[in-house]
Amino acid sequence: MVSRARISAARVLVVGDVMLDRYWFGDVNRISPEAPVPVVHVQKKEDRLGGAANVARNAAALGAQAGLLCVVGHDEPGERIVELLGESRVTGHLARDAELLTTIKLRVLSRQQQLLRVDFENTPNHEVLRACLARFTELLPQHDVILMSDYAKGGLTHVTQMISDARAAGKPVLVDPKGDDWERYRGATLITPNRAELREVIGQWKSEEDLHERVTKLRADLDLSALLLTRSEEGMTLFTENEVLHNSAEAREVYDVSGAGDTVIATVATMLGAGVPLVDSIVYANRAAGIVVGKLGTATVDYNELFA
Repeated sequence: MVSRARISAARVLVVGDVMLDRYWFGDVNRISPEAPVPVVHVQKKEDRLGGAANVARNAAALGAQAGLLCVVGHDEPGERIVELLGESRVTGHLARDAELLTTIKLRVLSRQQQLLRVDFENTPNHEVLRACLARFTELLPQHDVILMSDYAKGGLTHVTQMISDARAAGKPVLVDPKGDDWERYRGATLITPNRAELREVIGQWKSEEDLHERVTKLRADLDLSALLLTRSEEGMTLFTENEVLHNSAEAREVYDVSGAGDTVIATVATMLGAGVPLVDSIVYANRAAGIVVGKLGTATVDYNELFA
């Protein structure tokens, strides 16, 4: 068990793509006469932090000092993100881009089932992203662990430089990757892909031995200290230079897996910031993932839940 005092001393800086997860809940009692689609009578609306903002929110929920460096638009969703960050006790370092549409993922649900998702997004301009890089340099000495949360929305255009600067400053860098170009994550301390994300980079493996060989080559090619493969119902496997450690999933009723990866990497970052060894941090992250998949939507795990 890790004390609250140790966790509250952990300073985690999350950098990446933020979004607003917007939920509309309602009942379906009829089919539209205009098209064969259900008509949803919306009765409740809810906004939650998504993307990198949800990662920071997860770290703060555990009790860490969480900071968030990102870009949002000068629009209503951007203002809502600022408001929700304050409620979540996350320190926001937000650059504002007047031309940016703050990313929204709108989900329409009925009887706890998702019927539709609508996305609104575009990418930040280069001047704002350069300003974020300069701000990152200022924030670096004030944090213990750096966490890159990539959702391929353009917020991590300068991620390679950020990783290089963080490692030069002696800070561990964790990356939640996106896409098939992992050269940009060169030098990271830990990268945390799921099975589909890893398969996109190293191809389909035929056995655990084949997987180990492919990951070993990937780590060497990209100078990665470790790789944590999240495997859903199979748990997670940590690959380091010296060992391969597997943690089986903790048996719970799975309700919603969205945001589970955010919880995993936020928990690892928080534990590392609290001085917990990586191997033990993975055990806590696995436990946190088992808890959060029992909740609807992007959710968090707090200190009492994790250490119950």
